[in-house]
Amino acid sequence: MNSFKEIDLSKVKRYSIENRKSKVDLIQQAKVVNQNSSLALFFDSLPRTLKVRELFLLSQAVRKARSRGRPVIVMMGAHPIKCGLSPVLIDLIAQGYISHLATNGAGAIHDYEMAFWGQTSEDVAAGLEDGSFGMAKETADGINGIIKAASLCQMGYGQALGQYIIGDKAKYQKFSLLAACSRNKVPFTVHVAVGTDIINQHFSYDGAAVGDCSHRDFKILAQAVTKLPGGVVINIGSAVVLPEVFLKALTVARNLGHQVRNFTTANFDMIQHYRPNVNVVSRPVLFGGQGYSFTGHHEIMLPLLAALIKLQDKKTKTKINI
Repeated sequence: MNSFKEIDLSKVKRYSIENRKSKVDLIQQAKVVNQNSSLALFFDSLPRTLKVRELFLLSQAVRKARSRGRPVIVMMGAHPIKCGLSPVLIDLIAQGYISHLATNGAGAIHDYEMAFWGQTSEDVAAGLEDGSFGMAKETADGINGIIKAASLCQMGYGQALGQYIIGDKAKYQKFSLLAACSRNKVPFTVHVAVGTDIINQHFSYDGAAVGDCSHRDFKILAQAVTKLPGGVVINIGSAVVLPEVFLKALTVARNLGHQVRNFTTANFDMIQHYRPNVNVVSRPVLFGGQGYSFTGHHEIMLPLLAALIKLQDKKTKTKINI
């Protein structure tokens, strides 16, 4: 015999499941695809719940923003370029879905190397062992020389590199984000941190010129942020630099009296870090807007987002319900 008093479950108030509000029903169930299914049918087969629903809502926000002339600002580290995603982003730029692209110093370096030599990303471990890491003379002297000249012309970092890649007829410029932005008159801003990039290691590096051009790019980004209501900001893989830069650009815009509220933000990364989720996803939209976080490898997630944006566009006959 139990020595302690037990609660009487026979007296609990119950109800019929038919009268209960449920969060999951048959409408949200996944569909099965076959070997003849199209990409549109694949998206239509996905269950309408959790991150699938959020990805659909983000793609919808991108389309709505551009159809209304609002900005879609994409910020990213260098990794998407190293993952081979430049063609995906270039297509989104050409189609008018991206109105501003921002990256760090490494992103500009990898894009520049891809444009001129069709290759990038060295073996860091091997180069670090013998001190040769980052010592490619053409990359350093090329970028450093362009930025010195750009500073004298009061030009931004990204604009200068993009114009040079096109003007010098870089052999592989069709793979260059810098060139694509220049060609489509889309701002490409480069936000450097001194000491983090391989070009810092060379005598041709001019810190004053780099600071001047990159600070000009910061002001270009801040101006773009003033137009953000109804727009979208997407951060792809920048764990520190771009989230911090965006936060400062946003506070400058608001400080100058711009009511930057009611926009959409999203962070894509392989793991979720503190700054992107706080500085991009949550804080900026505390008083109006929506933020999303997506965890996954860039080489999978970005093509999915790009395809969904294009397939759901009003200009196509494809209709994928959310």
